Order: sequence, then structure tokens, then C-alpha cells
Amino acid sequence: MATVSDLKAVLTDTLDKRGVLGQLKARVRSEVFAALDDQSEPRPELSHENLLINEMIREYLAFNKYKYTASVLTAETGLPDIPLDRSFLARELNLVEDSNAQSV
Repeated sequence: MATVSDLKAVLTDTLDKRGVLGQLKARVRSEVFAALDDQSEPRPELSHENLLINEMIREYLAFNKYKYTASVLTAETGLPDIPLDRSFLARELNLVEDSNAQSV
């Protein structure tokens, strides 16, 4: 008969192979950060440059499907919930996008 530790190991392995375990850990971290976030402490105002940097990081996280990490970034930095338009970012950063860059 399987022990509790055997069942735990199989369950952990199964969730890890399905890619669910990482998502669950990220979700728990996100919720913990949200619960610990001190709303009474004002955040410094984001400079234009920092806003652009944070938006590029958020786009990277979204591209790689790190949605819980992105939600923590958004909460901690005070970014708006709706990302800046990609074409706006490209103009602000003086980027010329070709067909390869647009797919990233």
C-alpha cells in the first residue's frame, strides 16, 4: 500500500510534468505579495524612462507566459493594468520593427 509520502511524490511529479506546479507556486507568491503590499506607503513616481523599462519587462514576461510574475511586477511598480501599445513603445525607443521582431 502506498504511503502518504509516496502519494505526495507522485502528485508533485505529475503536477510538475503537466506544468501546473510552477503555475501554482507563482500564483501563491503573487497572492502573498498582494496581501503583504503596503498600500499606505506611497510609491515614488515613475520616470518616463522607468515606465518604458517596466513596460518592456512586462512585454517579455507576457511573451513567455509568466503571467503571475507580470501581475506582481504590475502591482509592485504601479503600472497601469492595460499595457502600453507596442507601436508606442517602438516609437519611444526608436525601434524599427521588421516581420521577425513583430512576432516576438
